Amino acid sequence: MRPLRFVALGDSLTEGVGDPVGDGWRGWAALLADGIAQGPGECGEFGEPVESLGSVEFTNLAVSGSQTRDVLERQLPAGLALRPDVVSVVIGVNDTLRCTFDIQAVAARLDTVYSAFTDQGAVLLTACLPDPGAMLGLPGALARPLARRQRAVNAVVHALSERHGAVHLHASEGAWLTDRAMWSADRLHPGERGHRQLASRFHALLTARGLATGSAPSPEPEFPVPTTSASLWWLATAGTGWVARRCTDLLPQLLTLAVDEMRHRARGTSARLDLRASAAVSAALTALSAASAAEQRPDVA
Repeated sequence: MRPLRFVALGDSLTEGVGDPVGDGWRGWAALLADGIAQGPGECGEFGEPVESLGSVEFTNLAVSGSQTRDVLERQLPAGLALRPDVVSVVIGVNDTLRCTFDIQAVAARLDTVYSAFTDQGAVLLTACLPDPGAMLGLPGALARPLARRQRAVNAVVHALSERHGAVHLHASEGAWLTDRAMWSADRLHPGERGHRQLASRFHALLTARGLATGSAPSPEPEFPVPTTSASLWWLATAGTGWVARRCTDLLPQLLTLAVDEMRHRARGTSARLDLRASAAVSAALTALSAASAAEQRPDVA
């Protein structure tokens, strides 16, 4: 019997940023893989990122900075070729940090990716994610537009996860969001303790469905917490570059959104912005439902 195959798709969160091991990153997905099953395993067949973890073959296809378009166009074909038994698709924050943000396009891409894997029979793992503006501590006028975008992405992920029968983790809420011990210096990525919490929570969901037989990942860190000086140095060098690369094209639009936000607040019409975002989510999901119905409708002679 071949080992169970677990493939992870996504961005820097799944790549493991914030959980350094050696010269690279580990992350929640690798921690989870070690607890999905137990027993003798063997090495994988596809590419160098494969790790032999007991009776699980783990392949991490996640790439820092990825958006839903990257998952659809680059990671999906490689993931399908592996024919995974379990696949995680955790993505969306980088879409909200781009001036090209389009919730209807995000919904369509996620629906395509989810259905491609579930059609193969894979167990699908998804998660809704925290608001990046709040995590960064941005001023209200700048944070609210990002929060609205992340709520829209989360609403889409919730709906599509239910539609495709995914194992869904509510990672956008809970005490862990305000516990600094869970987060790395950049405040956007979990530290080792945070990655372990994500792995443990996914493991609990899989165990409840009878889909995980291995031991739960330990919530306690394996490595010492980085010193304050080391964290500040990372943030001032690599961390600053990371944020700059992902937000440069957003900044002009974000300032425009902030001005619009303040104008609506001054007029007492902020609720219109929330209603507009909700309407966009509803339209995106309705469009997907209509397209699905059209595909299933038999041709009339």
